[in-house]
Amino acid sequence: MIKSYKYTPPQIFRKMFADFIWESKTQKILLTFDDGPNPQTTPKILQELEKQKIKAVFFCVGENVRKYETLAKEIIVQGHTIANHTLNHAKITRLNRNEIKKNLGEVNELLEGLFGLPVNYFRPPYGRFTIGLSKILSELGMQNVMWSLLTYDYKNDINIVKFALNNYLRNNSIIVFHDSKKSGDIIIDSIRFTIDKIKEKGYSIGTPAECLK
Repeated sequence: MIKSYKYTPPQIFRKMFADFIWESKTQKILLTFDDGPNPQTTPKILQELEKQKIKAVFFCVGENVRKYETLAKEIIVQGHTIANHTLNHAKITRLNRNEIKKNLGEVNELLEGLFGLPVNYFRPPYGRFTIGLSKILSELGMQNVMWSLLTYDYKNDINIVKFALNNYLRNNSIIVFHDSKKSGDIIIDSIRFTIDKIKEKGYSIGTPAECLK
């Protein structure tokens, strides 16, 4: 038996951490991409999103931004939102408070220095966070954006992605995809299937500004 919490966090958990963003603030779906930028996946994701006229949030790893600055800039140029996904894809549950704040602050400084834009959003790698994360983010002027639908695209199996969307897509879902080689073989098919499923259900896709307001 498939347990739903594998794909969507239980309501009680969302209520316990109500200051985190778990789902879209409006009746529109938000697409998000973790772990980039990546030369194997970012260009084709951006191309597909441009074709579909969709704006998304890219939760970027600081070290990847340093390596692929041009790709990170292209995310901004195409009107998407760049957010913080730690400097090195760290499990923040293994860091103390000062280490977490330093890690996140370094990414913010990097992104703000490169693009001159404030960094408003954070997502913890692996979805793991500490009890004190809210206070740290408040001090940094940021919000924690989790999700309401995990596609498991990183398993590189389109059938798993289809299962997740067929069973757990809602009109206010925040959907997680991955901008990495792990999902590289199926990411475009995953995006296209998602769009088709959204249209089939009569839902719509929102912008980051609409969904995270």
